[in-house]
Amino acid sequence: MKYLLALLAICTIPLTANAANAPSQQKVIREVVIKASPEKVWNLVKDFGAIHQWHPAVAETKLETRKDEAGADALHRLLTLNGGGTLLEKLIGVTDSTMKVEYRIVEGVLPVSGYRAIMQVKAGPNADEATVTWTGRFYNKANKVDAPAGEDNATAVKAIEGVYDSGLQNLKKVVEAQ
Repeated sequence: MKYLLALLAICTIPLTANAANAPSQQKVIREVVIKASPEKVWNLVKDFGAIHQWHPAVAETKLETRKDEAGADALHRLLTLNGGGTLLEKLIGVTDSTMKVEYRIVEGVLPVSGYRAIMQVKAGPNADEATVTWTGRFYNKANKVDAPAGEDNATAVKAIEGVYDSGLQNLKKVVEAQ
C-alpha cells in the first residue's frame, strides 16, 4: 500500500509543476441596470451585427460567414474600431429563452488570448428595468505566467474592463433615449 501511495505521489509531481507554470485565466464581470424592458434591451444586444450602434469604440461591424477551426460555417463579425485596428469575433450562440449571446475573439488588437464572453439580459430590480451582465474569461496576450509588460494579466484585465465599462454605459444611454 505504501508503495502504491508513493508511486501516485511521484506521478503527480510533473502535473503539479506544469500547472504552476500555466497562465491563470482572468475574469471580468460588469453589470448595468437599464430603464427599459428586458425584451427591448435584448432585441439590441442579441443582434450580433449591431454592436456599432451602441458601443462607442466600434465604428463599423461587418457580418461574415467563415469556416471555423472545425471547418464548419460560422457567423463572424469584423469590428473596425474608432481608434484604429480590428477585432474578428465568432458567434458561439444566441439563446432567446435565457437572453444570452456568447462569442469569442478569433484575432484582434486587444491584449488578450483565449477570450470568450457572454452577455445576458435579465429582468431588473424594478418593473420595466433590465439588468445586463457582460462576463469575459481570457488569458493575457502572451499566454504566459511571466508575460512581458503590455502582454500581462494587468494589461489584459484593464483593457477588458475599459471595453465593458464604456460599452455598458453607452448601451444604457442608447436604449434609454429610444
